[in-house]
Amino acid sequence: MNLPLLSDYRARIERDLRGNILPFWIAHAVDGGGGFVGALTNDLSPDASAERGALLTSRILWTFAAAYGRYRDPAYLAMADRAYDDLAGRFADRQNGGFFWSLSADGKVLRDRKQVYGHAFAIYALSEYHAVTGRAQPLERAIAVHRLIEEHAREEHGGYLEAFDRAWTPIADVRLSAFDLNEPKSQNTHLHILEAYTRLIDIWPAPGLRNALAGLLDIMLTRIVNPASGHLGLFFALDWTPRSDRVSYGHDIEASWLLTRAAEALGEAELASRTRALAVKIAEVTLAEGVDVDGAVYNEGGPEGLSNANKEWWPQAEAVVGFLNAYELSKEERFLEAAFRAWDFIEARLIDRAGGEWFRGVTRDGRVLESELKVSFWKCPYHNGRAGLEASRRLRDIAAAAPSS
Repeated sequence: MNLPLLSDYRARIERDLRGNILPFWIAHAVDGGGGFVGALTNDLSPDASAERGALLTSRILWTFAAAYGRYRDPAYLAMADRAYDDLAGRFADRQNGGFFWSLSADGKVLRDRKQVYGHAFAIYALSEYHAVTGRAQPLERAIAVHRLIEEHAREEHGGYLEAFDRAWTPIADVRLSAFDLNEPKSQNTHLHILEAYTRLIDIWPAPGLRNALAGLLDIMLTRIVNPASGHLGLFFALDWTPRSDRVSYGHDIEASWLLTRAAEALGEAELASRTRALAVKIAEVTLAEGVDVDGAVYNEGGPEGLSNANKEWWPQAEAVVGFLNAYELSKEERFLEAAFRAWDFIEARLIDRAGGEWFRGVTRDGRVLESELKVSFWKCPYHNGRAGLEASRRLRDIAAAAPSS
């Protein structure tokens, strides 16, 4: 075990988190109306007319709450406070419960649909904010959203439906984005409900929530993950018939460590052991099939090979954490090396040394996707901010557990 190398990577990752990512959002993402800008280009030009999403606000809330929990920097708490006030004050549907999907730039409700994926992130963020501040209201809101999901979105074949209108009535077009299939169930939504419930159970270990998390983990392990291939399906019919053969390498490696954490939260030894073995298998397959020679993770593949060879920011962030998790579980050096190579790629290609933060992505040959925004409905500080927090902690723990020479 090369302890100086572990220390070096930890310092580099934490330096990017505290010296680049978090300061960027404080300096450039705050708008003049109590919320956050909806769109910002790579040259830092804001679009004052851009749609604002509850998803971005929730992800900012989670990021800065978690950063405050780690570092106790008052500037991080101020950002978390602002995001909480934005989410609870502007996006909340006081009549029907939950949160509207988006607002116009002037604060009017633009898309009033209830996207379950978005509500999962609200639970995740509100739970984290409660955990680091001790405030009761965010936890009450997180519990209320959990109950709305259980009441309206749970489906008789197991798992959860995708989207509803503002009154929680099913709708015909449930797509999360224009790139998704219009199917009633998706891996993406289930993965992030799992993530949210895992965090919520840390602070509110109610029996009903425990049952919901256990059922959801079972769905992930038996319906969504293919244990033979080591990939996760993306879209499903009501009865869990697969509706897509695409592979999202970023979601695969992200799921590997989120599944591990969920199983550990439930505290059942046999389930945790089974899930850890599967997590290592997923990481192994991702490394073999989804990683380029430069250490970066491709966007997507399928039965016929690569279908999208671009390298976006979020799969790289998740790769660092996922491969570190696989190393911790297996002690196989190749996973530690994969995490380091992913970080080397991030430093070489994705961190914007001139404008700050990370570019949305690059092509396979390393050209920046210039038309993509630095801040947008989807481009947020959650993936790379969380990678900074998770990776620095895991590298510290790996170093601490290493035998002294």
